[in-house]
Amino acid sequence: MTEPDKTQLLALLQQHLTPERMHKIDSILSMRTRYLTVVLEDIYQSQNASAVLRTCECLGIQDIHIIENRNRYEVNPLVVHGSDKWLSLHKYHQPDKNSTEDAIKLLRKNGYRIVATTPHTHDIAVDKFDLQKGPAALFFGTERTGLSETVLAQADEFVKIPMVGYTESLNLSVSVAMVLYELTHRLRTNLINWPLSTAEQFELRLEWTKLSIRSCDDLIKYYTNILTS
Repeated sequence: MTEPDKTQLLALLQQHLTPERMHKIDSILSMRTRYLTVVLEDIYQSQNASAVLRTCECLGIQDIHIIENRNRYEVNPLVVHGSDKWLSLHKYHQPDKNSTEDAIKLLRKNGYRIVATTPHTHDIAVDKFDLQKGPAALFFGTERTGLSETVLAQADEFVKIPMVGYTESLNLSVSVAMVLYELTHRLRTNLINWPLSTAEQFELRLEWTKLSIRSCDDLIKYYTNILTS
């Protein structure tokens, strides 16, 4: 069956949304960004993993990259509260291969700086991180072992959260929240081209419209028959 024109399909599907819902979608889209992206390496605690997704969604980060070398990434529905369905999740899992290498290679190809969020000899505090230098992929590791040697060896920059207590590390989800809150706040108050492109917003608008309609697959089949007959 021929695929219908996406613009036509979106217009037809939007008839099934309230004006308030359409306004909500557009409002959230206007604040979404891919200028910053989060990369999670071998996170094994589902509660932490899910809390990170929820934080990213709340702060407008669209893409989450998930590296599964030793541990599989599991979502806890009681923690994530459905936030994962509004995000674009990219998983890297190649048996008998270092998937971290694949993630770094793809992110560099897409114009991202590789930023390790960990104390290092050449680190800078998160509030001093230069957002003007271009898009950044923020790598976070496990609380127990941190980021892999692969990330540390290939990182372009290192960012840390300054601490003044005896404890040397924060809970993963807390670290992600603190880093993202600082950077997204500064990002939106700087003259940086951080919003999604018109084309990216259209694709997400269509996807989120589908997610907002009950039994949408049946509705799409119905409209597809009309538009392609």
